[in-house]
Amino acid sequence: MRIAEEVTSGLRGRIPTEVMEVGTAPTTLPDDIDLLVVGGPTHAFGMSRASTRKSALDQADNGVVSKGEGVREWLTVLRIRRPIAAAAFDTRVRTLLAGSAAKGVHKALRRHRMVLIAPPMGFYVTATKGPLDEAEVSRAIEWGRSLAETASTV
Repeated sequence: MRIAEEVTSGLRGRIPTEVMEVGTAPTTLPDDIDLLVVGGPTHAFGMSRASTRKSALDQADNGVVSKGEGVREWLTVLRIRRPIAAAAFDTRVRTLLAGSAAKGVHKALRRHRMVLIAPPMGFYVTATKGPLDEAEVSRAIEWGRSLAETASTV
């Protein structure tokens, strides 16, 4: 959730912004949304599944943000009334074999006919349980700023 908040810091002041945990996100997007930024952790080389979220919960020292359905499930039931600007991100461990949840989110957003304004973006955590690599904070803020600039031209 922290990386979403940092991306939001870059968007604020340019685009009205709200961070929302996927379990509370509406399945039909309201008409006033002009940019949708979707992200989550990379589990087992891609978007989390029920089994990988259970495993993450079992391993977590301080619990997990999303205890119910994840981004994968939300994207399968998502309904939009019109194409809007969108972008995808993930968090992952810095390793050659990490995979990318953002790539899967990006593909799902494309299937929904969203206007993809950036390639999938990955942000690094220091270990499987986190925390976010502090060097990624400024990168996330800057990415948010670039999304706001690009979205304003779509």
